[in-house]
Amino acid sequence: MGVDLRQVVAGILTLTMFVMLGNMIKRDHFDSVEEKFPGDRSVLDNAKNSKEGLVTLAEPGKGPWQADVEELKPCWSRALLDDVEDTDGYVIFSLTNGPEYHVSQIADAVVVARYLGATLVLPSIRGSNPGDERVLSIEVFTVDMVVITSYEDIEKDIRLLIVEIQLQSFEEVYDVPKFVNSLDGVVRVAKKQPASLSTKNLAVVKVPNRVTEDYIAEHVEPVYKKKGNIRLATYFPSVNMKKTDKKSNSNSVACLAMFGTLELQYEIREVVDSMVQRLKTLSRKSDGQFVAVDLRVDILQQKGCQGDGEAEAKSCYNAQEVALFLRKIGFNKDTTVYLTESKWDSSLDALKDIFPKTYTKDGIIPADKKSKFLDSESSELEKIIDFYVCSQSDVFVPAISGLFYANVAGKRIATGKTQILVPADISVSSASATDFITHYVSKKNHLAYSCFC
Repeated sequence: MGVDLRQVVAGILTLTMFVMLGNMIKRDHFDSVEEKFPGDRSVLDNAKNSKEGLVTLAEPGKGPWQADVEELKPCWSRALLDDVEDTDGYVIFSLTNGPEYHVSQIADAVVVARYLGATLVLPSIRGSNPGDERVLSIEVFTVDMVVITSYEDIEKDIRLLIVEIQLQSFEEVYDVPKFVNSLDGVVRVAKKQPASLSTKNLAVVKVPNRVTEDYIAEHVEPVYKKKGNIRLATYFPSVNMKKTDKKSNSNSVACLAMFGTLELQYEIREVVDSMVQRLKTLSRKSDGQFVAVDLRVDILQQKGCQGDGEAEAKSCYNAQEVALFLRKIGFNKDTTVYLTESKWDSSLDALKDIFPKTYTKDGIIPADKKSKFLDSESSELEKIIDFYVCSQSDVFVPAISGLFYANVAGKRIATGKTQILVPADISVSSASATDFITHYVSKKNHLAYSCFC
């Protein structure tokens, strides 16, 4: 019986079709467990430069990610500290405005207490938003320590107003044993303000951030010697976290206080760790790496972010500008992006259009923790989550310039997470991410570099 060549060819073609169909079914089966988002991945992932200005992006699974550098070691040493004569007074202070301020306020308070030989009282934590206010008492002081008792005096002579809004105790946020033990041999710490101290009779002294020994000797010590106790209030004349060449005994104390005293208490640390792990799980296509962007809608709407039309460096970038920046430096659409917003806002849609895996806290935080951390009257816990997630992300992008950026940068530098990319308006179709590494890292001019070796 003869063999028809046409039947052989038809058989081969049929077999080939079944093999191809099997491969398609197999691929679809595995792809189906991945997250599906609108849009054709090939449009961005496989884009090439052209006359039309298309952006060159990395292949799927790749991108401008860099490995962490080696974690730095502390340069400060208790053994190098001069002996200080203990005194009987107390230094009292509060933490305000969020964790980016807390680290600086702690450093200043420890430096002052150490210089004076005073006992440092564990601080309370006060809110910053009008909705945060849970007022326990209101006390008004002037810098020259005269208590104001009438509204007429307030109108004529007020220089400093302190509203005592106690939202959380220190131990609700931070690890108290860690804080006390880290300062052992440096400064004495009292967990509570002595009952004999009346807040109304305390002398309030303002000190600039990164207070110096000369300033303490001239402006703080005379008041402390006269009054016996002081309430410290740190103000921020500028956001300056650049290292200085001036050496002093207080440098080691400030470094220890800023980088070696604060750790989150267990519950908050668990929430942060679970959110970071969730973001890594969503980032399978980039080997568990994700980008954290400090982008807060309320800040972008403030006057300082609107610009005045003059040609000067921008200090704020909106969602669309950040999205274009990330795309042009090589991040593909599968990149997972975390935003320091609690809930979604329509102004963020431009970012999600390009990077569908963009999330706020509301989409990442464990469901059983939402009521406590996102729906409470206080925004302090939300800020703390943002600060520590941004400190642990593989890439940090500060869309808003300020102390949050500066102190997150310091924490990241200490732990070797130096991929901090400062946004810019890129006129060309693509650029290298390394061109946008923060000057804090590229020039090694952050205060952290004088604290770590």
